[in-house]
Amino acid sequence: MNHRLLLSFATLALPLASHAQQPPARTATPLAVGSVAPAFKGLDAAGRPVELQQLLKKGPVVLYFYRGQWCPYCNKQLSQLQDSLQLLTAKGAQVVVVTPETQENIGKTVEKTKAAFPIVHDQDFAIMTAYHTAFTVDPATVLKYRGFGVDLQQANASSDAVLPVPATYVIGRDGRIRFAYFNPDYRQRVSVRRVAAAL
Repeated sequence: MNHRLLLSFATLALPLASHAQQPPARTATPLAVGSVAPAFKGLDAAGRPVELQQLLKKGPVVLYFYRGQWCPYCNKQLSQLQDSLQLLTAKGAQVVVVTPETQENIGKTVEKTKAAFPIVHDQDFAIMTAYHTAFTVDPATVLKYRGFGVDLQQANASSDAVLPVPATYVIGRDGRIRFAYFNPDYRQRVSVRRVAAAL
């Protein structure tokens, strides 16, 4: 009888144990305009430090998030950003782009887009989490991407399948968010002209 009870308990405990090993799902919600932008620092593709507080001493910061070099919508957006970069820099803005992908994959993004602005590898999704852009990709989508030859864990060198909403924030010199574009539909991106108008 005791043996049967132990077996029942063990069977019940198995789903609980496997559930406990799953990291909590991340959900993305935009930061409010007027709120203080979270401080961040990281390294760009060349290994140079990029820190928000230092950048804000020079002017406003335009912060972009993108998914990876495998995403055609991201590559198109970054190419357009590079082509129209002067619209932002003419207003004294510093442009920083954040991605979960590895340094090697950032190099591929630079090749594809000719990006001349700093692209920061977001180690452990820290910046994405601070800016509420990080979300956990559901298992069905992970499998669908694998069918297209995209392994998110490998692309980001992480055991978690996490991507950012491809959001854009304009941060004023006072450290507050002046503009936010946040659309969970990864096919929709904000134009450089609209960002420039917010500077």
